[in-house]
Amino acid sequence: MNHTLRRCVAALCRAPSARPGIAPTWPAALRRSLGCALLGLLGGAPAAAWAQSVALSGISGSRALLVVDGAAPKFLAPGQTHQGVKLVAIEDGAAIIEVAGRRQSLQVGHAPVSVGGSGAADAGGQRIVLTADARGHFAPQGQINGRAVQFLVDTGATAIALSEAEARRIGLAYEQGRRVAVSTANGSATAHLVRLNQVRIGDVRIYDVEAVVTPQSMPYVLLGNTFLNRFQMQRSADQLTLEKRY
Repeated sequence: MNHTLRRCVAALCRAPSARPGIAPTWPAALRRSLGCALLGLLGGAPAAAWAQSVALSGISGSRALLVVDGAAPKFLAPGQTHQGVKLVAIEDGAAIIEVAGRRQSLQVGHAPVSVGGSGAADAGGQRIVLTADARGHFAPQGQINGRAVQFLVDTGATAIALSEAEARRIGLAYEQGRRVAVSTANGSATAHLVRLNQVRIGDVRIYDVEAVVTPQSMPYVLLGNTFLNRFQMQRSADQLTLEKRY
């Protein structure tokens, strides 16, 4: 149970019948009864532990480039902590991290892992907070059908868009999708409409998302409006917050 909440509830239990010069908003006996009842129900219950999504983007010397919950990558040296994630060591090309007392080994290029939480995190998160990179782009790491990908937020894209090469890499059977004509920098081309079982950024999961697979080579997977429309978006300075709608 949160310590601040515990103190507030305990204070209700200890509430005096009245304070000189201050009229109570509730009868004192009711305040004490409610406070003690809450304390009895919540006492001893630990605060919910939420897992964090952590990926290893790269290693430079003795520092690891970590991506926490889809935010901008951050270099950490052993012993340093970022957003509750501590880098313990770098061993044999892997980064050893610790979150809430739990350790996990990360490999470059592997899918993000969830660490530091309990089963409550399996229900999925509701909010994504992204930080713009040096070019002002929002480029979080994430997953499609459990395979790691590099996204680029594109509010002008109708759907999630990825190249045929990327689709093959993650094992997406795009050839079975409906053929559609698209315009590219090199002229018209044939693309495939597909349904993605799951798209994940951090601990937020979206299911059954339409995407288009194009023959054009792309360095990113464009995170278009078939994903973004499921969120309430708010931009503040260099941060973009996506609040899940459904």
